[in-house]
Amino acid sequence: MRIKFCGAAGEVTGSCHLVQTDEAMVLMDCGVFQGGEERHQRNREPFPFDARALTAALLSHAHLDHCGRLPLLVKAGFGGEIFATPATCDLTKIVLLDAAKLQEEDATWKIKRLKKQGEDWSWVSAPFHDRRR
Repeated sequence: MRIKFCGAAGEVTGSCHLVQTDEAMVLMDCGVFQGGEERHQRNREPFPFDARALTAALLSHAHLDHCGRLPLLVKAGFGGEIFATPATCDLTKIVLLDAAKLQEEDATWKIKRLKKQGEDWSWVSAPFHDRRR
């Protein structure tokens, strides 16, 4: 068995741990990085593994720093099952929808500010939101 720490190593945010055996490749959590100026960039960076090669994902709980990058994981090609307790699934849906709403509001505000300053705003987007609910 091999474990690769892809987040929350040396910090307390962005939980993401890859567990590999000869039979499976499972991701434990897939959270956003919170705090710090570089968090926006870090949350957009590609995963250090092929999301399409994952067998499954396991979600420990519904905090954003444990589940917030799941939409990005799916966007990167993950098509396997995500395992969690029923309560965690219910709460994760609420957390992710709330985060998507906040990201859209932040992007709208940023676009408005950049336009007012006459700067390029074409790069601004809400990174994880997928309108397919």
